Amino acid sequence: MKIAVDAMGGDFAPEAIVDGVLLAAAELPESVAIVLIGKQAILEPFVYKGTAGARARIELVNADDVIEMSEHPTKALSQKPNSSIGVGFKLLKDKQVQAFCSAGNTGAMHVGALFSIKAIEGVLRPCIAGFVPQITGGHAVILDIGANADCKPEMLAQFGEIGSLYAQHTFGIDRPRVALMNIGHEEQKGSLVAQAAHQLLKDNRRINFIGNMEGGDFFAGKTDVIVTDGFTGNTMFKLGESFYSMAARRGISDEFIDKTNYESVGGSPILGVNGNVIIAHGISSPLAIKNMIGLAIRQVESDAYTKIAQALS
Repeated sequence: MKIAVDAMGGDFAPEAIVDGVLLAAAELPESVAIVLIGKQAILEPFVYKGTAGARARIELVNADDVIEMSEHPTKALSQKPNSSIGVGFKLLKDKQVQAFCSAGNTGAMHVGALFSIKAIEGVLRPCIAGFVPQITGGHAVILDIGANADCKPEMLAQFGEIGSLYAQHTFGIDRPRVALMNIGHEEQKGSLVAQAAHQLLKDNRRINFIGNMEGGDFFAGKTDVIVTDGFTGNTMFKLGESFYSMAARRGISDEFIDKTNYESVGGSPILGVNGNVIIAHGISSPLAIKNMIGLAIRQVESDAYTKIAQALS
């Protein structure tokens, strides 16, 4: 298994990215290697800080260009085919790697996935999934958290099915509970879009839909999959992540609040595309990068995107 990592993406790249890769490489099973993509001359001194064992698990692939955070995703991808993101998607498309991870330009990662490995046939809109820690243990999958700010009911209904399949195959949950984020538990609550989505989810016999949930249920362990539009999902997800930094600033240490730290999972998969693509926070630390690689390995092992494609065919 080869996991590709964009070494040039992120606010603290390349040092933080390489440090995270070295942390992961030191613990990888023999069957896994990391392909580090970026300006080779810049990367080599950082890589050589690692142990010989960790370095042996890393393969460097040169990419002369970098897509900056402020660049327009589509323009940048077309004008910089030899960027670290462009090279990463070429490797993924050619099946030379099984997953591609980056803390770089999120828009470029999303557009790159659509242009290279493309959306799974039948998927209305690929989405970005997040992981919300639950007070009962484990995580709930929330989708979408930013790719689709405006959603039609049919899109939300499909997020429920995609999320259910992902939770089933990646987390081993037999019948994942699916809930729709709303302003009340009653069936008739919410916007016209939410009401229509509720009916579509309710009628779908392939999922275990348990009805509406409210913001107060976010960490409560009542569901395994949270369905919402990208605007609401992004807002709630980032609010949840802020609990850790707020607690840390106030000198509060709590086992559950620690799990809201973005570093604990490290990345978010793009679901609904023909491959494994993981995006991370621009501020990602070495620990976040290490955990993102762990998530990528788990996702490759679960073969979730193939299972989603088979279910929607």
